[in-house]
Amino acid sequence: MSATTETRIINVALIGNPNTGKSTLFSDLVGVHQHIGNYPGVTVEKKTGRVELAGQQIELIDLPGLYSLAPRSRDEMVVVDLLLGRRKELPTVDVVLCIVDATNLERNLYLVSQVLELGLPTLLAVNMLDVAENREIRVDPALLEQRLGIPVVPIQANRRIGLPRLKTALADMIVGPRAVECCTGCCAACVSPSERVRPEPPRPDTTPLPEAFEAEVTRLESELADHEESLHAGSLPRWLVRRLLLDISGHLQRTLWQNGAAQRKQQIEAARSRLATAGHAVPAVETNARYEWAHRMLEGVVVEPGVYEMSVTDHIDRVLTHRIWGTLVFVFVMLVVFQSVFVWAQPAMQWIELAETAVGDWITARMADGTLRSLVVDGVVGGVGAVITFLPQILILFTFLAILENCGYMARTAYLMDRLMVRVGLSGKSFIPMLSSFACAVPGIMATRVIENERDRLTTILVMPLLTCSARLPIYTLLIAAFIPARQYLGGLLNLQGITLAGLYLLGIVTAVICAMVFKRTFFRGQTSPFIMELPGYKWPSPRTVALRVAERCGVFLRCAGTLILAVSILVWAALYYPHDPQATRHQQQRNSYLGQAGQMIEPAVKPLGWDWRIGSAVIASFPAREIVVATMGVMYHIEEEADTDATPDPEQSRWHEKLRNVTWEGTDQPVFNIPVALSIMVFFALCAQCTATLAVIRRETNSWCWPAFTFIYMTALAYLGALATYQFGMWISG
Repeated sequence: MSATTETRIINVALIGNPNTGKSTLFSDLVGVHQHIGNYPGVTVEKKTGRVELAGQQIELIDLPGLYSLAPRSRDEMVVVDLLLGRRKELPTVDVVLCIVDATNLERNLYLVSQVLELGLPTLLAVNMLDVAENREIRVDPALLEQRLGIPVVPIQANRRIGLPRLKTALADMIVGPRAVECCTGCCAACVSPSERVRPEPPRPDTTPLPEAFEAEVTRLESELADHEESLHAGSLPRWLVRRLLLDISGHLQRTLWQNGAAQRKQQIEAARSRLATAGHAVPAVETNARYEWAHRMLEGVVVEPGVYEMSVTDHIDRVLTHRIWGTLVFVFVMLVVFQSVFVWAQPAMQWIELAETAVGDWITARMADGTLRSLVVDGVVGGVGAVITFLPQILILFTFLAILENCGYMARTAYLMDRLMVRVGLSGKSFIPMLSSFACAVPGIMATRVIENERDRLTTILVMPLLTCSARLPIYTLLIAAFIPARQYLGGLLNLQGITLAGLYLLGIVTAVICAMVFKRTFFRGQTSPFIMELPGYKWPSPRTVALRVAERCGVFLRCAGTLILAVSILVWAALYYPHDPQATRHQQQRNSYLGQAGQMIEPAVKPLGWDWRIGSAVIASFPAREIVVATMGVMYHIEEEADTDATPDPEQSRWHEKLRNVTWEGTDQPVFNIPVALSIMVFFALCAQCTATLAVIRRETNSWCWPAFTFIYMTALAYLGALATYQFGMWISG
């Protein structure tokens, strides 16, 4: 009987500057075997994926894009702690895989020099060599490998060129060259799976910083060691002692001083004073030393043309980053995207609706009438199916967004918006998290950790839920398709439905801007932080990367439909089913149900918006998540037509749309839904805070229930007033 030895998983950290192709390389290496979550106790996102090399399981950890390892926030500190192995709840990093841009090697090597100081086995991947060649920049990876003393592999991540060689180099670092060639256990030279840890010793602790600085580090390290019992994390590694000297008001310094370490504060300030006297003032000493080191490393490695000609990227940017033309192009691109969401998704949506109907009819024909059949048909199939119907539109929207991001265009929009953000009182750093909110406000709010100014961060958090997320899309598309005419303009390039959808997105943006201006001039007064951003070169989007990102977002949507939406759909069904009266008609049952009674209680408040108690009931049920309003309507209107059954519906129109048009006010033949009512509902959901996940993450990020409560109150008030103004103005115009 033989015992099986479990193979230890090797952790490889993938690190690099933003826009170096790091995410593309990560997707190339792990494919669909990736998971997204948060590190314990913090909100910085971690992306991990499994890959097998030479029979060894490797966990690849995709770290956030960084220009430096200087931790200025708690979330940046967790990245440093991960690399240093200082926290038990974080995995131990065995190998670091750095990716750099061949067109900006000198700047990228700044981060590489900091990584090398960690003393971990390091592999360097030089990406975008094709772009460098197009700019007549020649790079010698072999000479760079000789200079750095670490393996250097040239790659083109977007075309998957060089990946086999990169995998071989990575496997060599992990299991050794002999194990790669012969790892079947046939000879004594083979390395057993349980023993496959890195065979090479860590790199020595070297640094390009001057000797005078290192002498001060040694002195400070000794002084701090005398007081290690008062340090919150014990004695600091030498790498962090360097950071204490270099990072004025950095995260480490702030947390150390908050513990009352006045003596340590004096020691650090004295060391900085001695360095300034010696001509090595902090923090300039690090910048000068690292760039001088990078220049030495690249001498003869990189050969640049004597005169740079204007590239295609430069010519395109003269238009796309122009204050007027760039803005017009951005608006036009967004209009085309929203138009496509309607036109291209219709066939797939009709197939999903037919499938939903077929499933419901099949279950109805095979189950006896009663509570269980009502639960399955109305609660499960009707509720979840009503939301899944809009998956094609979400897929199309995220495909466009992934393409625009992957080709480099979204960075230009951030550049354009920076001018607007400064006028609002925020920096361009706020726009990057805001872009994430168009998918979901939750990761967008978590991404505000990159904003160092706390006033700017709080302002950004409070306005981000106003930006249109994917949860609002099912509501918009349902009502727009049902009530907004499909009038075409510019030869069919644009239509009124797409313009309406773009207008709802614009409403959220404008409202967020106005609210940010108000908050910055009242609650959060202060100076705006500067914003520096690198514009990546244009490139053809990687189909693989785009497909993986779209699949990831659609997977999140489907998991939501399979968990939260399903659970809430069943609760909504129960609230509409109980108390149950078998003798009552469907309408009477809904009216007398718990949810119907709640809707009737608020009907006086929502009637000025053009809503009846059923719409009010759907709004109440949608508090956990906005898209539940569609599922609620799916439960309420799934089976019976509530209008003239002799009317012949247009075969081109969805049965959903037809049912909504046929709903009437109780006791009359007056339709409940019309264009002003549809716009009123859409405006309400564009501005309301119907999302418990968003409110919960605001609570976690601000460490207070005051801010989520404030967010819910002010957004609900805005939503009500906006819906009221929309309906009343619409009815006044229509006469």
